[in-house]
Amino acid sequence: MKTAALPLIALLATGCAGPIAASPEARTTQYLASIRGRTAFETVFVREMPKGGELHTHLSGAVYAESYLRWAAEDGLCARRSPPSIVDPPCDPARGDVSGAAIALDVPLYRALVDGFSMRNFPYATGSGHDHFFDTFERFDARRERYGDMLAEVVSRLARQNTRYVEVMQSLGVGGANRLGREAGWSDDLAVMSTRVPESAVAAVVADARQRMDAQEARMRALLRCGQAGEDPGCGVTLRYLVQMIRTVPREEVFAQAVAAVAIIEADPRAVGLNLVAPEDDPVAVRDYRDHMRVIDHVTRHGTRVNVALHAGELTPSLVTPEVASDHVRLAVELAGARRIGHGTDIAWEHDARGTLAMMASRGVAVEHCLRSADAILGLRGAEHPWGLYREAGVAQVLCTDDEGVSRTDLSREYLLALQSFGLGWTELKTLARNALSHSFLPGATLWERGSINAACRSEVPGAERPGEGCARWLAGSERAREQWRLEASLRRFEAMW
Repeated sequence: MKTAALPLIALLATGCAGPIAASPEARTTQYLASIRGRTAFETVFVREMPKGGELHTHLSGAVYAESYLRWAAEDGLCARRSPPSIVDPPCDPARGDVSGAAIALDVPLYRALVDGFSMRNFPYATGSGHDHFFDTFERFDARRERYGDMLAEVVSRLARQNTRYVEVMQSLGVGGANRLGREAGWSDDLAVMSTRVPESAVAAVVADARQRMDAQEARMRALLRCGQAGEDPGCGVTLRYLVQMIRTVPREEVFAQAVAAVAIIEADPRAVGLNLVAPEDDPVAVRDYRDHMRVIDHVTRHGTRVNVALHAGELTPSLVTPEVASDHVRLAVELAGARRIGHGTDIAWEHDARGTLAMMASRGVAVEHCLRSADAILGLRGAEHPWGLYREAGVAQVLCTDDEGVSRTDLSREYLLALQSFGLGWTELKTLARNALSHSFLPGATLWERGSINAACRSEVPGAERPGEGCARWLAGSERAREQWRLEASLRRFEAMW
């Protein structure tokens, strides 16, 4: 039995017991089975495995509290004790403010700020995880010039977990769009609404959003030393944006946000889709949910003009009435044309849940699972989570972080939690990684067709460094397929380890 090629961790875990399987995929399956229930070994495994991409992450919530506190010190901001928050100067000692530079010297304050900005040490027995989670976003913010720092943190962390693609949700153009919406007012006739939002004003919002992307990416590349010796591995992560719209404002503002989001996406290939964010159980969000779906259907032409991913069904019966929890996922898919559903945790409580699941499966609509977020916000974990419903219905599933800084998680921990909670094997983990790119909003044909490699590359070894001429030419015409090919190369290297 040949064991010299196996990593030390594999030898320690297996003790060389039993025959080694023939193929790299089979050996990887065998190794993962041998470490089942051994968290330290499983952690190393999921951190090292290629994970395809991250499709559901909010930029502001992805940054860890410690980074916000460091920037507060560097930028001359203030820390407030109650509620724990970062505020603009001048610091007010009467309200318990201290200078940002003094935060690190006050250990109890520093700890309180980290806890206040995240779910760390949250007392679930005495408070609402849902309320604390969403309240954190009112307590910190970064100056506009720090958005590049935020991107740098996100892509660097992903790269160190062997993840090379990300769609970051960011509020691009929201402020300007909201002003246009207030000026327009609301009409139930959406065609009339379209005439009230001037194209010239939308163009100005688009220009500002593109300048913002340019500036923050330049800052990100400078921080990561991209193109220089010793560049950070984050430079190799493909970055795209989802333009996020805020659902807790008046309907006319949501309409203008949607118009601006579509214009940004059509003007700049870095923006690949839109999403609707903020608490779904907010009274305004509940009251206007159907109108929001109508707006998105109207401005995106049922998802044919631009890609649509929607937070939908991020609810439980304890948060809203049974009627509210009965149709949000269905409306997002059927009315608004969503191609991906964020969370979808209330699916079991929806009217005709099996019909909605069947519709998602038949239309190729994926669900984005953010497991630690579902636990923190909704108290859903293990058997309470609808993972099994989606799996049984054949709905494509993707693992994401949601707000990794707030939840104190990362993509590897999400994979570890899925592995341990749902008894996943290597084939299922690999499918999750592939799903992240198959259901990305990158343009171009997909490498995979019903479980098989696209005909153009079927005779090639997936991920080969030098594919044949026909396959190479086909790959050149599809950004999505190129990212998928890069993932297959990483998966081959990973499986060869075992």
